[in-house]
Amino acid sequence: MTKNPAPTLRTVLRNPRTLSVEVLAGIVTTLALIPEVISFSIIAGVDPKVSLLASVVLAISMSILGGRPAMITAAAGAVALVVAPMVTEHGVEYLLPAVVMAGLIQILFGVTGMARLMRFIPRSVMIGFVNALGILIFVAQVPHLLGVPWLVYPLFIITILIVTVLPRFTKTVPAPLVAIVVVTAITMIAHLNVPTVGDQRAVSGGLPGITPLLVPLDLETLRIITPTALSVAFVGLMETLLTAKLVDDLTDTRSNKTRESWALGVANILAGLWGGIAGCAMIGQTVVNVKLGRARTRVSTFVAGVFLLLLMTVLSDLMEQIPMVALAAVMMVVAISTVNWHSVRPSTLRRMPIPETVVMLTTVGVVVATNNLAIGVAAGALLAIVLFARRVAHVIRVERILTSDLTSVRYLVHGPLFFGSSNDLVEQFSYTSDPARVTIDFTNTQIWDASSVAVLDSVEEKYRAQNTLVSFVGLDDRSAEFHRRLTGRL
Repeated sequence: MTKNPAPTLRTVLRNPRTLSVEVLAGIVTTLALIPEVISFSIIAGVDPKVSLLASVVLAISMSILGGRPAMITAAAGAVALVVAPMVTEHGVEYLLPAVVMAGLIQILFGVTGMARLMRFIPRSVMIGFVNALGILIFVAQVPHLLGVPWLVYPLFIITILIVTVLPRFTKTVPAPLVAIVVVTAITMIAHLNVPTVGDQRAVSGGLPGITPLLVPLDLETLRIITPTALSVAFVGLMETLLTAKLVDDLTDTRSNKTRESWALGVANILAGLWGGIAGCAMIGQTVVNVKLGRARTRVSTFVAGVFLLLLMTVLSDLMEQIPMVALAAVMMVVAISTVNWHSVRPSTLRRMPIPETVVMLTTVGVVVATNNLAIGVAAGALLAIVLFARRVAHVIRVERILTSDLTSVRYLVHGPLFFGSSNDLVEQFSYTSDPARVTIDFTNTQIWDASSVAVLDSVEEKYRAQNTLVSFVGLDDRSAEFHRRLTGRL
């Protein structure tokens, strides 16, 4: 049950004001999407029109199939970085089978319910992910302000002022959209010579058709595409599911991660067949859609896909006239609002446990160093697991209670028994000095793995060597059955 359910499609269509919010959010998101998709296509070694068309397919299909409304899916940088080595070494013709294979893996991941594993991503990793995202978005815009004509800087200031000041007076129209339209109009009317979208790479012309299969479907092709397909599948899923969780937090709603996983696989297969490259959630553009555009439904993402198709076909000449500085300024504002500033305040850091801060900073550092959100999240999660294992390895506490007649002793074990904690258990008993009868009480613990059973067998063997009778009591039904099944067989 969601706290603030998003409006349904029927509600949006019946409410002109809500519909206009969704439509305008989709339009401004599309404008923020274009330069990044073009840049990523260059990294991947494919024609920008291919990436733009794939983004159209991804945005529209995920609007219908996806489990997280208002989240933008397109040809993303994470996927571009992954496919670039294969395209460079073997050629762009291997991209289609690699993308289709990646899509099938993502469908399998979703159908089997493995998307639920994302619930184990720690909060410190999520905060690091968000902070690193803000840094990457901001840094990616800086080149558009360096080595450019001086006229770029007044346009930059105008854009920033509109984006930050206009919402104080009205939120009917997204401020970024107003800023982009105003700055583009100034540039065209005054014939200002500043870098535009068209300077990045030409996007006008006909649309690519169905992607042809130009390589044989044999074992050699499978050998070439498998590593790339696996990387595309898991990197795309990680970024998509993390972004979905971020949107859940921003909108105070819940989404279907399992549906999002298999839908991404289907969308990537469609994008590969008609476009040629895979994609995943676009985090920065999703923030634009949800935070700046205030979108909450599938209408915004559907509009984004349709409007991008319109820009590629009918309005391509106009799209090429948009100044890059306007888009860069909008994304810089998005970057600043994305960072969780509360998490880096000195007062917060003083209260936060040191391991949590280390995990957050590690996630940020690795993401910024590698320019890859997936690698940073994996590094942060791995470090969090190591630090957690280190902490829980010493959570076992054992009380020794000797009877008044000194004929028996009772041990009370506290804390969960698993491979990390049970290794210390064997050292908690006085084998040589204990009386002839020993009772070990597990009422306040549970057995979680075979390592713990092996440790209990070792404890029993050590007491037997001292001719001491030891009995285990207090195990719950599951732990008792688990112990009975494995004891003496390890």
